[in-house]
Amino acid sequence: MDKVAADEAEEWARHWQHAELPGLDLLRARYVRHAFPRHSHEGFVFGAVRGGIEDVVLPGGTIRALPGTVVMINPEVPHAAHAGTPEGWTYATLYPSTRLITDIAAETTTLRGTPGFAETIVEDPDTALLIQEVHRAAEHGNALAADTVFRTAVARLLRRHGHALPPRTPRSAGTTAATTARLLLEQRLTAPPSLEQLATELGTSPFALLRAFKAEYGLPPHTWLTGERVRRARLLLDDGTTPADTALAVGFSDQPHLNRHFTRIVGVTPGAYRRERARTYKNDGTALF
Repeated sequence: MDKVAADEAEEWARHWQHAELPGLDLLRARYVRHAFPRHSHEGFVFGAVRGGIEDVVLPGGTIRALPGTVVMINPEVPHAAHAGTPEGWTYATLYPSTRLITDIAAETTTLRGTPGFAETIVEDPDTALLIQEVHRAAEHGNALAADTVFRTAVARLLRRHGHALPPRTPRSAGTTAATTARLLLEQRLTAPPSLEQLATELGTSPFALLRAFKAEYGLPPHTWLTGERVRRARLLLDDGTTPADTALAVGFSDQPHLNRHFTRIVGVTPGAYRRERARTYKNDGTALF
């Protein structure tokens, strides 16, 4: 086996939910050649690297996540990621919903408004270990410990690094056009118009709409649309829909196209994602089915 094939064989990932931890997704993985394209999440991202280096590309530049750091990404912030060293990186990531973080902030802090984080990466080794411990407890079927450690870690991050996010204000004259364009793309997910058709419908020019959309959402319309299709695909897979049916339902031409985009953004294949959603765990961590 050559080095490239050996590196690919060493990659692994598990993206899953525990039935007793609603509002929380977990990803534990080792990536070497895999790279996440620019995308965003509806909820928060908390990542702790255990080995290697992860380069996270954000609107303000690239940060290097090493062991002992915690990466904190607010909802809807576009970002990409890739290995920062030839050996890749191993990490544990938590994807809590916005509502879950808001509830914890209301109970444990004096923050008012929408909670979030001004810093994207911090040196916080003890909280990084807590993030990894959430995974260990959940994988052993100990939902009580996982939930307790998770809430402790989030409360600590909020107290140490949290602040109230500023209210969103229009950032360009085309904000209304960008918002309307997003709504139209959501409605026409399986048969979207071209950029020119969309601009004509909104009474603007293609380049003006492109600039406004990127200013508002950090992504061009076609990239945002791919991410939205993947989000919708996750919901269908959560409900047990097959990858083939899911691909057509969200506007991908076939299952291979879904596989490619889904794996790049989520970090696992649609089939692996669906299998994890179909499993239920007993308290000792073994699968019921």
